[in-house]
Amino acid sequence: MSQFSQDFQADLRDLMCWRRDVRRFRTDPVDEALLRDCLATFALAPSVGLSEPWRVVRVQSPAARAAALTNFTAANATALDGYKGEKARLYSGLKLSGMREAPVQLAIFCDEATGKGAGLGAATMPEMRRYSVVAAITQFWLFARARGLGLGWVSILDPARLCQDLDIPDDWALVAYLCVGWPEQECATPELELAGWERRRQDVPVETR
Repeated sequence: MSQFSQDFQADLRDLMCWRRDVRRFRTDPVDEALLRDCLATFALAPSVGLSEPWRVVRVQSPAARAAALTNFTAANATALDGYKGEKARLYSGLKLSGMREAPVQLAIFCDEATGKGAGLGAATMPEMRRYSVVAAITQFWLFARARGLGLGWVSILDPARLCQDLDIPDDWALVAYLCVGWPEQECATPELELAGWERRRQDVPVETR
């Protein structure tokens, strides 16, 4: 029998439903104590071999933010060139980053050379370290949402260029660039679905072998 009440289970499902990839932020600052409280959830995340390979870099200086935004702008233009017709029209109208407005921006890396965990579970599947970072981000995302914050995951970037601009160690691999702040509005429907880009599945295909 579950130790969690039915109300808690329903609230957790609602939280997952209302977790959105936010790209439209207010510019209001985020209280530092609140941000630190949310970041503390990384320590609760599962990781292969208990390696805890996540590395968090706060992108805060005007120079660092300008470099990241320039990176996104170039990568976004290249991505647009890969679409034709209706998809190109839709793509050009999408807002795919909140980097101009989000008060908090975090670059999340995986330390591929960490000695913590002594390589347990990563010898045959080294990508498990990066999956561990994604699991930590997911927990951070949900907890931030529960506190009223929005999070946007920017994936349209040149990782090598970003690592160079931020002077990142060679053994760290970029996993995510996150924009964090107060959302302009809240909606349970993904913005890409509202824009007509794609529709969310209502079921999960499961195959049996």
